[in-house]
This record gives sequence, C-alpha cells and structure tokens, in this order.
Amino acid sequence: MMHTGDETNDALFDQAATAVVELGNRIMEEHHDADPWDVASGILAGAVQFWLYSRQPCGDPYCESCSEVSTAEQRMRELLKEMREFAEESDYYHSVHDSNVGRA
Repeated sequence: MMHTGDETNDALFDQAATAVVELGNRIMEEHHDADPWDVASGILAGAVQFWLYSRQPCGDPYCESCSEVSTAEQRMRELLKEMREFAEESDYYHSVHDSNVGRA
C-alpha cells in the first residue's frame, strides 16, 4: 500500500530515504568503533515502528482505505512486501561476495 505517484509524495519519499541513509552514515562517522549491523538494525527497528504506526486502521471496519491493513497479519504482509521490493531494488542487494556467485 505504497502511496507514491505524485511529485510531492515522490519527493518526500526520496527525502525520507536519503535522511535515513545520512543518519546511518553520521552515526558511523561519530562512533568509529560502532558495529554497522547494530546501527542498521536500530535504524530498521525505528523505521518498522514508524511504518506500523502510520498503517494503523482508522477504526471504521468498512473503510476501503484501511482494508489492506485492518489486521496485524495484513500489516505484516504489507510491511514484508515493501521491504522485499526495496531490498531487491537496492544497489546492495547482490554482492560479488555472495556465496551463490559463480567463480571462474
């Protein structure tokens, strides 16, 4: 249930994504001994909390806008669907060091 399409929403989406990447980079620069996995997991935990908060149904059981997120299970499915899409679109999804990469 991604609400993108118009220029304003697309710009806000890009701004939010960029801000999160910059936050991770800034934390790593300020804490040279920090584990990047811990930082990334903390950022992801916060993003998941905000995403779930933003997808709370309105309370009207017949609301068409909320029909895709009217239960916790539906919200989880939507969250995982979006996460998979974003991951697969990422430049970092595949790595030359992946164990399933062919070697010659």
